Amino acid sequence: MLRKLALLALLLAPFAASATSIDISNSGGTLTGNSGGLSLTGSTVFKYDSIVGPNLGTLTFSTGAFTSGDVQMGGTLAPGGSFQIIGNGMNGAPSGVIFSGTFSSATWTLVTLDDGTHNYVLSGGLVDASGHVGATTQITINTGKALFTGSSKISSGDTNLSLAVPEPGSLSLLGTGLVGLAGLIYRRRFARQ
Repeated sequence: MLRKLALLALLLAPFAASATSIDISNSGGTLTGNSGGLSLTGSTVFKYDSIVGPNLGTLTFSTGAFTSGDVQMGGTLAPGGSFQIIGNGMNGAPSGVIFSGTFSSATWTLVTLDDGTHNYVLSGGLVDASGHVGATTQITINTGKALFTGSSKISSGDTNLSLAVPEPGSLSLLGTGLVGLAGLIYRRRFARQ
């Protein structure tokens, strides 16, 4: 019995290191911004993991205010704001709130391409209220040869949700506890004889 529980603990340990993640893509919608931060409305989710469809739900967000830089030249945004993905149940995608959280970090980067056009990329980390789900997001807009003036349609967005799984230490503790429990049962069983 003790050997079986020890073997079970060793077999479970590698699975703790692998996290499950879901890739969600969105397009369309209007990104607005000023010194108070950035916000996105009207963006449609078209990919949820391996499910693809023209409208699987919506993605909206608002960031914290700029702590450095600005909307035209890029900068860093304060943690906070809100970030929400809502599925509509189409094509087998979930229905209801898929993710609701806040930005743990966010940067707004101006990229000037060789042809003189400008891309802006919002990238950041996300956490839910309990801290159990982490995510990264990247939203891109193309403003042509002009700088961002406070409002633009987005080109694309990609969010990767990392679903919470126990870290290796938790499973090691579980395995150690199981081994200890088996030892206690073993001693009591043979102490009675």
